[in-house]
Amino acid sequence: MRSTRAVDTPAALLRRGRLLEYITLGWNVVGVVVLAVLAAMASSVALLGFGLDSLIEIGASTVVLWELSGTGEDRQHRALRWIGIAFVALAAYLSVQSTVALVSRQHASPSVAGIAWTGVTAVVMFALAFGKARTGRALGNPVLVTEGRVTFIDGLLAVAVLGGLVLDLVLGWWWADPLAGYLIVYYAVREAIHIFRPEARPQP
Repeated sequence: MRSTRAVDTPAALLRRGRLLEYITLGWNVVGVVVLAVLAAMASSVALLGFGLDSLIEIGASTVVLWELSGTGEDRQHRALRWIGIAFVALAAYLSVQSTVALVSRQHASPSVAGIAWTGVTAVVMFALAFGKARTGRALGNPVLVTEGRVTFIDGLLAVAVLGGLVLDLVLGWWWADPLAGYLIVYYAVREAIHIFRPEARPQP
């Protein structure tokens, strides 16, 4: 008996990939504005850093949309390099941000609105990352798969910021957030290495 489920043709997968990127792009554009306001209200380095991470995600989504509009191995390689650069930029910024926060003993005012936004963002980013990974593999597009990992790390960062905000609010552990930032640095550096040195990626 033939399944009533529509067959995922290359054209349908391409449309889905573009839709996922447009949703990511729109969410992060709104997020930059929201996080800028919340960071200013709470004097939070973590929320400000998360907003800057959203700018990196905007850049990565733009690169993928550009790549999906054309074909060719050279185009894919250039798109992957730009995503790799985004990972490096994210790792560099978070390293500096986390170190400065620890050394200066930065104490932010706990933000309930910030907790709510980062919590919802984490769920959205993980869902988008799953969709991109699945669609990218079905389409055979390494750029979409790789950018899905950027989105996944964006979700991890949201969880790290969320954990830091909650621990600061509940227990007064101001240092929890910068320490969690170093975990995201590790993931970002690992993904950058896998992009620029594909042979370093573990084989399934």
